[in-house]
Amino acid sequence: MKLNFFVTMETMAKDAGHGFSPEDRDAIYRVIEQRRDVRHGFLPEPIEERLLLKLLHAAHRAPSVGFMQPARFIVIRDQHLREAVHRSFQQANTSAAAMYEGEQRKLYGGLKLQGLLEAPQHLCVVCDHRSPRGHGLGRQTIPETVAYSVVCAIQNLWLAARAEGIGVGWVSIVDPAELHRLLRVPDEVEIVAYLCIGHVNSFAERPDLERFGWECREELAATLYLDQFDQPYVHEPATTSHE
Repeated sequence: MKLNFFVTMETMAKDAGHGFSPEDRDAIYRVIEQRRDVRHGFLPEPIEERLLLKLLHAAHRAPSVGFMQPARFIVIRDQHLREAVHRSFQQANTSAAAMYEGEQRKLYGGLKLQGLLEAPQHLCVVCDHRSPRGHGLGRQTIPETVAYSVVCAIQNLWLAARAEGIGVGWVSIVDPAELHRLLRVPDEVEIVAYLCIGHVNSFAERPDLERFGWECREELAATLYLDQFDQPYVHEPATTSHE
C-alpha cells in the first residue's frame, strides 16, 4: 500500500511537471513579468508582521554558494533613521544629477527614484563575508559569488512580495559609508541593497524608467550568444517528430 502511494505520487509529479500544475507555472512567469521597482504609490498602512516574516522566509530560502547563506536583514522602522537615509539620498542624488547635461539632466530631474519617506517599511540587506558557513566551497575561484548569493535572496523577496501585492523599491542612490554609520554595520560586512517596502495602490504596466523614456527594454535576441561571445545565437527551427 505504501509502495503504491509513492508510485502514484511519483507519476503525478511527472505528469504535472514535477508537482506543479500548468496554472502554477503560469503564475511564476506572470509574477516575474509583473515585478516592478516601486518608487511611488506606497500606502501608509504597515506591513503585517506575519507577512513581513513570510517575505523574509522566501529570501532566506534563496540559493547560496556552498550553502553559506550570507544574507543578513536589518528591518528598519525608526522614523529618524528613515529620515537620515533620505537625507543621504538627497546628497547622493544631487551629485548624480550633475553627471548629466541638457535634456537628459532635465529628464533625470523628473524621475522619482525612491520612496523613502512614503514606504512604511525599510529593509537593508547585507552580506556577511565573515561567516564560516559553507566552509569556503565555491568561493576560492570566484569570491564574488558570496554577494551574488545575497542578490538571489533579494530577488526571492522581490518576487514573493509581488505575488502578495507588496511593492518593493531598490534605492541604489545612497552613500554606502553613511549607511554603514547609520545602521552600525561593521566595515567588513557589505551593504548590498536598501529596500523600500509597502502596500501600494497599483503596479505600473511597464517599468518606470521605460515609461518615462529613460531607457527601453533590450530584445532578448540582442543578448544571446552561442558557444563564444563573438558568435550570435542562431535560433534552430523546431523539428517535427514522426512516429
